[in-house]
Amino acid sequence: MRIYLETFGCQMNELDSQLVRGQLSCLGHTFTEDPSIAEVLLYNTCSVREHAEQKAYSRIGIVGQRKRAGEHLILGVIGCMAERDGLDMLVRHPQIDLLCGPGELDKLPALIDNASRTHDLPRPDRAALAGNKSRRTATLAAADDDLESLDLARMFDPSTDDGRHRSAYVRITRGCNKFCTYCVVPRTRGAEVHRPPDHIVAECRRLADAGVIEVTLLGQTVNHYSYTHGVAVTLSGTEAPQVGAAVRPNGRNDSGSHATARKTTFAGLLRRIHEEVPSLRRIRFLTSYPRDFGLDALEAMRDCPRICPYLHAPAQSGSNRILRLMNRGYEVEEYVDFAHRAIETVPDLCLAGDFIVGFPTETEADFAATVDLVQRLPFKNNFIFKYSPRPGTVAFDRLPDDIPDEVKRARNNRLLAVQAGVSARVHAGWVGRTVDVLVDTVRSVPKANPAPNGVELRWERPVGRWQVVGRTAGDLIVTAPFDAGNPSHLIGTIVQVQLEAARPLLLLGTLLTDG
Repeated sequence: MRIYLETFGCQMNELDSQLVRGQLSCLGHTFTEDPSIAEVLLYNTCSVREHAEQKAYSRIGIVGQRKRAGEHLILGVIGCMAERDGLDMLVRHPQIDLLCGPGELDKLPALIDNASRTHDLPRPDRAALAGNKSRRTATLAAADDDLESLDLARMFDPSTDDGRHRSAYVRITRGCNKFCTYCVVPRTRGAEVHRPPDHIVAECRRLADAGVIEVTLLGQTVNHYSYTHGVAVTLSGTEAPQVGAAVRPNGRNDSGSHATARKTTFAGLLRRIHEEVPSLRRIRFLTSYPRDFGLDALEAMRDCPRICPYLHAPAQSGSNRILRLMNRGYEVEEYVDFAHRAIETVPDLCLAGDFIVGFPTETEADFAATVDLVQRLPFKNNFIFKYSPRPGTVAFDRLPDDIPDEVKRARNNRLLAVQAGVSARVHAGWVGRTVDVLVDTVRSVPKANPAPNGVELRWERPVGRWQVVGRTAGDLIVTAPFDAGNPSHLIGTIVQVQLEAARPLLLLGTLLTDG
């Protein structure tokens, strides 16, 4: 069957879509970028931001119109909206043929098969939702965990548009235990479960063998990763090897008991991937929780040259009062100490984060504290959002949305302007240096014809000049001109660029090497 798959929201959803695409391709389905010719339309949804949710509902409405006009289509909603709204979504939107939550994606092929055979299925047979089973197994017994198999069986095709970038996501944890009052993730993705490190390393190795040169390790709170060996079993049904313990052939240690005490920490996982998959040129991760980021992980970033010096650690607010209402679990002073410790430990560290403005009860003084925090630290960028109440969160139920939208918009724009100034200073500090850039894309740009007497330049039609666009190890966006024909062959390669100018959101330079 021809399938159209559209993804809304965060990197977690992008990874889920990659896994779904590989799973269904193995079963003989094909994918199209044209929804008008697809027989199955799948929307991988996100509940974190209102805008992504509105786009998903718009797509659902359009497919409903097509189905009422007589087209025979299968419409599936997967991801966080499906999990959060549950079977009620089928009642409110009867054009939907199947629902599948992010913790049940291994069941998606059966749901599509059922929907293709009949349109008269009982509603429970049209949905795979975790419901109250927030984690399918507390110990992640991989022999019984088909969701873990979905990660392990993933495909990577360097001939596709995505594959040409030679960059891939790798999940190391699922779910979240933080219960920030604005966030629906613990409800839709469940509690934290940490994947076996051997599985993660094996997945990274297979990706590298297929041509990947950069992996991004994903987790809602990625630095919480901690795996206790001997609790979970591997896909073969045996205990994970107990590195560091004297284990006899019979599987017992010198004391006669099973070796079950060793843990792999986040820092240990980073070092393992760095040492055991040397063909990976870059290892990055997100998103980090600032309170629990240990010095051992910072030292791993410092000591291992292929671990990227980049931290995405959302602060969310500069007001301690608002942070308490958000249930973030730290104060501003702790965040600042964490940032300074990271900058002092990791050379050339680039820091980024998230901020929410207009959270319930936020005063001008609270907002001023957020502005102050942004100005105090060298954020290369921050993702800044207006607060929107999300059904299923504590804030939605307990904190009235009492900040007028015009106030939210004004604060959002003010903070964006402040961040632009901070970003400009950070980027200016890189001018004059030579950096390695992983090329993400190329684009044709018009040349400027100089106008006489200082008149503003007029831009004419494109005449064949190109730019390469990519990212440094610290996730700084870099662009450089390329005049020797179409540079598409550079996508997915690392090139050297001499940096010559800075803007708030990017650096400009001259290409020194071509891969």
